[in-house]
Amino acid sequence: QVQLVESGGGLVQAGGSLRLSCAASGRTFRTYIVAWFRQAPGKEREFVAAISRSGGGTWYADSVKGRFTISRDNTKNTIYLQMNSLKPEDTAVYYCGADIAPGAIPTMEMRAYDYWGQGTQVTVSS
Repeated sequence: QVQLVESGGGLVQAGGSLRLSCAASGRTFRTYIVAWFRQAPGKEREFVAAISRSGGGTWYADSVKGRFTISRDNTKNTIYLQMNSLKPEDTAVYYCGADIAPGAIPTMEMRAYDYWGQGTQVTVSS
């Protein structure tokens, strides 16, 4: 079992920055892949970024590449999403997900992730 709790969302003006956190518990953190997804009103949940177990590998959706940075601190059981140059189209509920399958590689496929947090709202005003 893995428990995930996101925080750090809020209201920000376009061009601003936010840093999201996702605190994990329940299973050895460094053994699983984690990722961020987001879901805007009326839309499907979409991939944002993923990070390998060691933190040495990162993957991003094209829409956020160059603006967002995913990272993890395996000593604090936490992953982060630094979001810069925010745009109104970044408005969504942001979720972190954990893929605990042994040998799994980071993927953009939502169905690969076994556990999810409750989400944190990010609203970017124009």
